[in-house]
Parts: sequence; C-alpha cells; structure tokens
Amino acid sequence: METVIDHKELYRLPWTLPDNAISWLEPTAVCNLACDGCYRDNVKDSHKPFEEIKHELDVFQRLRKSDCISIAGGDPLLYPQIVELVAEIKSRGIKPIINTNGKALTKEFLHELKLAGVYGFTFHVDSKQGRPGEWKGKNELELNELRLQYAQMLADEGGIACSFNSTVYEDTLQYIPGMIEWAHKHIDIVHTMVFIAFRYVVPEMPFDWYAGGQKVDWQSIMYHSETNRRVDIKSTDMVKIVREKFPEFSPAAYLNGTEQPDSFKWLLTNRIGNNKKIFGYFGPKFLELVMSFHHFTQGTYLSYASPKTTQLGRSTLFFLWAFDKGLRKSYKNYLGYILKNPFRIFKKAHMQSILFIQPVDVDEFGNQNMCDGCPDITVYDNKLVWSCRLEEPKQFGTFLRSVPKQ
Repeated sequence: METVIDHKELYRLPWTLPDNAISWLEPTAVCNLACDGCYRDNVKDSHKPFEEIKHELDVFQRLRKSDCISIAGGDPLLYPQIVELVAEIKSRGIKPIINTNGKALTKEFLHELKLAGVYGFTFHVDSKQGRPGEWKGKNELELNELRLQYAQMLADEGGIACSFNSTVYEDTLQYIPGMIEWAHKHIDIVHTMVFIAFRYVVPEMPFDWYAGGQKVDWQSIMYHSETNRRVDIKSTDMVKIVREKFPEFSPAAYLNGTEQPDSFKWLLTNRIGNNKKIFGYFGPKFLELVMSFHHFTQGTYLSYASPKTTQLGRSTLFFLWAFDKGLRKSYKNYLGYILKNPFRIFKKAHMQSILFIQPVDVDEFGNQNMCDGCPDITVYDNKLVWSCRLEEPKQFGTFLRSVPKQ
C-alpha cells in the first residue's frame, strides 16, 4: 500500500530559481571513486581555472540568492585550489559546504579548510561506490562505521556541520531505517541524513530521446544502464519503510515537482532528541517560522545550521512550543522525560534533519517532473542549469526531451 502524505498539510519550502537556500558549484569533474548512479563523467585534467570558478560565483550572485554554496564535482577535495575556493566563498558572505566522498580528507587537511572558513561537509557514503580495502563489499549498515569516523573527525575539529548522503537503490532501500536509527545514536555530531533515489536511463523505458529535433541514441547518454533496474523509487516509498520501524516519523516540509504539484521531490523531516530518546518531530509551522525569520534577518532562506544551533533543542522547545503542533507534542514528551529524572535537564537536546530526494520522474507522456525551485542549480555557459542533468547540455547542447515510442 502506498504511503499517503497530503502535501497541503506540509510546509512548501519557499525556494525558487532566483531566491534559494543552496547553489551548486563544480570546480572539477575528477573523482577518486566510481559511484554507481553518478551524474557526472569522471574527466581527467578537468580542474577549472580559479578565475573561471570566480566568474561562476559572480553569475550566481547576479542571478540567485543563496545561503550556501555546495562545492561538488567530481570530488572537490582533489581540486588543487580548494582551500582558496573555500576562502573565496566565505569572503562573499556565503556558507561554503564541501560535498565529498571523504576519501582524500585528513585531519590536517580538515584543519586547513576550517581555517579557510568551511561551514560544513556532506559526505557521500554508500555501498555502490567501489570503495577499496576494508570497506569493499560492506552494506549500508556496516558502512556506518566509516560514517562515524568522518563525523568524529569533524566533531574533534569543532564547529563544522556534518551531513551524509546516500543513493538509494532497490536493494538498499531496506537499510534506511537502520541508518536513521544510527543517526539518532549520534544526534550530537550527525546533523543531517540525505537519501537520494537512484535514477538512470534504462532499456525498458518506452521513450525516444531528442536534443531539439535530433533523435539521440539512448546508449550515448552518460547516465544510462545496459540492464533494466528500478528507477522509480519515490520519497513516499522511503517514508513507508521508515514508518514500519518508526510509525511516528513525520515529514514537515517539501518541494513539489514541476509537472506534479503533489509529488515530493524534496521531503524534509526534522526531529529533536538526545542519543537515548527522540522527543518528537517539528511540524510545518516551525519550518515556516525558521525560513521566514532567516529570510527577514539575513536575506536568504536557511540551508545548513551550525552545530552551535542544532544543539539548542531545549531552548527551541521552551521558547517556541506554542507556535507549532509538533513542537508542543515534543515539549510534552520532553517534560515527561525530565519529570522521571530531573537531572536529565542538564543533558542537551539536539535537532536533526532527515531529507528524502526524488530526482526526475518521467510520466507516460514523456513529461519530465523536475524539482520545482531546484536547490542544486549550477552554472553552465553563464546560465543556471540542473546539476543532475548537466551532461546533457555539455554533450548535446540542450536538455533532452523524452517522447513516447510509436
């Protein structure tokens, strides 16, 4: 049975093309792993000149408000001027976030990046990256040990937001509840978990592909598979499997699709607790309050929060419970927790985010349902384009159309 979530009862994140929380910068396409499902072609000697990167930042700032810049790739830690790039973004008043597989990160490198102004890291860790050595063949739960190493490294350095993302495949969907449970146990140092549904062009798709009026061989598309695989996992599928273990799991905000207003392209859940107990889940009004306040005071919509902010769970409950139904329930649970042992009041409560991302869907008529108000927009040819489909304009000069086969 499909999990039913009413989008009208959630907060629609206010992000738009010119006014967003996030923007996506790719200084290199070079990578030291080969992740199954990657949208980017791993190109040797593809480091962009630093002046070109600065120009792309200029384009962003001319066309789009952003709270943070996600520095991606490729793997940005392989970019020779990554430290200078972090400092450049920080100097522009934007939060630098590094999206990396973590393989090239050392404590010394991390410290250097911290001094340059890095705000946070998002580590891509999953079981289909071809990681060598002791991580070879490990499943998603076994890889929690690696995730903890990265989270602890950031915590030891201090003051850096820590997030993880994983691509979700048909055979790894089952592991999401266990990964969320692991994140709960480390809620003090793991601030966000992101799960991204696998998407590729596969043989059984009943479409022909066109660049303008020119038909394109589907096997020439960079992100294609020669075998049929499941490419229709939805955010609601991920919620369903989580609720089988955690029935109270409650998303609060979403981004809809460009073709389907009731689709959940980004589905956000925020919870509050300590490493022993989750007190509850924030409701839509809390997210609306946070986004509106941040935009009113800072001029941008909030993306990543600092560790100093995420540990203010008790203050959030005490001062904001009246504004949000989810917070009121969490506050009640927290008071009951304290009454059982008053000394528990000295234990911090932390806030943590769980995000499900559902990339492009194609309906029976070939309509492509993209993320409305896409946060992961990048710059190509002085224009803002979808980063998840960047290889199309690079290879074909335009985004591809999907047309039902005759």
